[in-house]
Amino acid sequence: VQLQASGGGLVQPGGSLRLSCAASGTMFRLSGDMGWYRQAPGRQRELVARINFSGGTNYVDSVKGRFTISRDNAKNTVYLQMNSLKPEDIGVYYCFVDGTTKTIWGRGTQVTVSS
Repeated sequence: VQLQASGGGLVQPGGSLRLSCAASGTMFRLSGDMGWYRQAPGRQRELVARINFSGGTNYVDSVKGRFTISRDNAKNTVYLQMNSLKPEDIGVYYCFVDGTTKTIWGRGTQVTVSS
């Protein structure tokens, strides 16, 4: 299974972006949790949001009320709608899916928030 993330870019403070991450290489629905981590320059990678197969979600406190994670199980795709972006949201965003024996990672997509 491979994950391909897209949707990053440059946006002004207060703007929005929608990240997508699609899994390929499998004919089966992925039942594990999916989500997004981010890594800002000089900082450790942190979990941004996680969603389980049933739609239950968890968010890091700093994005609650601004970001929304969702998934399309039929498409093995996870999304991250990011609104009211702030400069502190800058980083490389990595999607993941929890497999049966290991976590699978996407390559990452850059998000830059700057005026």
